[in-house]
Order: sequence, then C-alpha cells, then structure tokens
Amino acid sequence: MEQKPTACLALADGTIFYGRGFGASGEVVAELVFNTAMSGYQEIMTDPSYAAQVVTFTFPHIGNTGITPEDDESPDAVAAGIVVKWDPTEPSNWRAAGDLVSWMERRGRIGIGGIDTRRLTRAIREQGAPHVVLAHDPQGNFDTAAMVARARGWPGLVGMDLAREVSCTQSYRWSEGHWAWPGGFNDKRPDHPLRVVAIDYGAKRNILRSLAQSGAEVIVLPATATAEDVLSHNPEGVFLSNGPGDPAATGEYAVPMIRELIQRDLPVFGVCLGHQLLALALGANTVKMPHGHHGANHPVRDLETGRVEITSMNHGFAVDSQTLPEGVVETHVSLFDGSNCGLRIADRPVFSVQYHPEASPGPRDSDHLFARFSQAMLDRRPA
Repeated sequence: MEQKPTACLALADGTIFYGRGFGASGEVVAELVFNTAMSGYQEIMTDPSYAAQVVTFTFPHIGNTGITPEDDESPDAVAAGIVVKWDPTEPSNWRAAGDLVSWMERRGRIGIGGIDTRRLTRAIREQGAPHVVLAHDPQGNFDTAAMVARARGWPGLVGMDLAREVSCTQSYRWSEGHWAWPGGFNDKRPDHPLRVVAIDYGAKRNILRSLAQSGAEVIVLPATATAEDVLSHNPEGVFLSNGPGDPAATGEYAVPMIRELIQRDLPVFGVCLGHQLLALALGANTVKMPHGHHGANHPVRDLETGRVEITSMNHGFAVDSQTLPEGVVETHVSLFDGSNCGLRIADRPVFSVQYHPEASPGPRDSDHLFARFSQAMLDRRPA
C-alpha cells in the first residue's frame, strides 16, 4: 500500500510537490532557494542570513553527520525549513550529539523529503526564487489551493528589513577563537587585543571567532546602533556583519551610521549584507537577484591580483557595480555571473566582500581578509 504524503510544498505558480514530512508540524510561507554545499547543513540552518527562506539542498545526504551544539552559528535555527531528496538518516559521526530530525522538531523547523531536488533546483534557476508554502501534517491533510493563494499573497523580501529581527538586543563581548581538535575552541587572548566593534545584522558566530582569532577583542552591537554608540567604545576598527533581507530597507537606519564612521577614517570591513550596506552608504545601489548565490563552491576573482578564490556565499541581493561612485574600486567579481563581490575606498582602509570568508561551512581561501583588517588597525597604532 502506497504511503500517504505527510508534507507538501506549494509554489506561487501553482506547482505542488508532495513528500515525507519531518521535524516540526505546521505551515510556513517563505522564499525558496537552493544551496549547493555538500556539508554544513546545521551551519546553514542556523545562519541568520537565511531568515524567511526555505532551503533546498542539492546534495542528497543531509543529516548523515548528525547535530552538535558546537556547530550552531546562532542561538536557534533561523531558516524556515528544508527540502531534501532522501530522508535524513541516523547520524554516523564521532562528533554527533543528536540527530537532525529531532533537532528540527525541537527548533520548530519543517522538513520535506522524497523530493526531486534536481527538478526543483532547475525551476529556481530558470524562473527565479519562488514564494512558497511548506506544510507538514502527519495526517496528510493539505488545502493546496489555500497554500498557493498564501504563497501568491506573500510580499517577499524586497523592502523587508529582517536584520532588526535577527540581531542581538543588547551589546556583548566576544573573545572565543576557532575550533580545532582536540582542544575545542581557542580561548587564548593576545596581550594587546585590537578593539573591534561588530555591528550585528545577523552575524554568524564563526565570523566573530575569525575576528578574535586574528587578534581582536570584539564588542558586538545591535543592528540599530548609532555612530555615537559605536564611537563610545573607542574602536580601532568596525566590522559590518552578514544578515538577511533587503539592504535598502536595513539601510534606512544603517547607512547614516556607516557614513559617519567612514568620515572618522576608521578601518571598516564588511561582509555580505555589511558589504551591501557599505555600498549604499557610499552612494551605490543594490538589486534583487533572480535566484541569488547560496553554496560553498563559488569562484570569485580578485581583480587586483588575478587570484581566484573558492568562496562560501549566501545572498539574494547584490551591489550594482555600474553605480559605484568615483573613488570606490570594484575589487572582486563572481566568475559565475560577473556580479560584484567586493569593493574598497581608494584612499581609506575601508573594504568589503559579498562572500563569507569565515568558511562555516565552506573553503578557507579567504581567511587572509581578517588578517588584512587586523593589519589596517595595527598600522594606525602609535609606534
């Protein structure tokens, strides 16, 4: 006897996918994207940049390494749900402290398995990231017409400020460095740490670890922090973090703060949403991409050195390089589609990249950017 589907994915164009549900029961509306990473599903699920998104994994073996609290990139799961080809299996990894299905149920996140993810990925690539409703009902009862209508009625990410929702609510300090076997996280502090203020638009923990590993004591401030808030900590440098949503919406309060900091001639380093917000502060524009970049295998060319780095990306908006003003140099481009992936101010220690140099998950090709940021701060210390 054929088993009744217990999960349903409804696209705004009326396409319906049935599968096997796991994790939490219920229904969620979101944007659907695909991720090409072969590992790091837990890091992806807890990356605040995936707020209001359901992630389709193109790699079929999701769940096989289990769950470990050390791999959480934020205090809770943030992605709305996941779509996989094969149902998650029992974990087989020495670090596993639990299984994906139970973890998702505790975190209130919905999963659907048994889906033709190749077909779904092709649809996203050809038609753009659709609005969807994902539902899990153990009884298999779905009102697909209502689900399609809800997907069609969802406004989408354009004009949506999500950074405020995923940011911390009060400031805190961070000094924990990278994880390494067998000792775990590095907690050694330099004698004279660099003072870095990190603005949390949805910061991943491994970004903060990378800053600490490069010699910084990090003071994390909420997304709505003002320039006065930042300068009250007497920083030697300012970091603009990754995050979700439309940069133009977040820029309503972030751009004035960033502009004032640039005038102070402080070293500034931006990543992902932080890169886009810096571009807006400098006078450029951002645009919504058809399906965005999500994965750990994105080639990026450094236009100034010719070097190609394989990078980890997660963004649905991009900086329009044609709008970069005079004095702002485009430094990196995607070798997939030529979109902007980096910039710097010609005469100031201010730079940013679209990708995630902290490599969680993903390659470590771009670790050197944290060293570059640290050196820019050291160069300004009194001799």
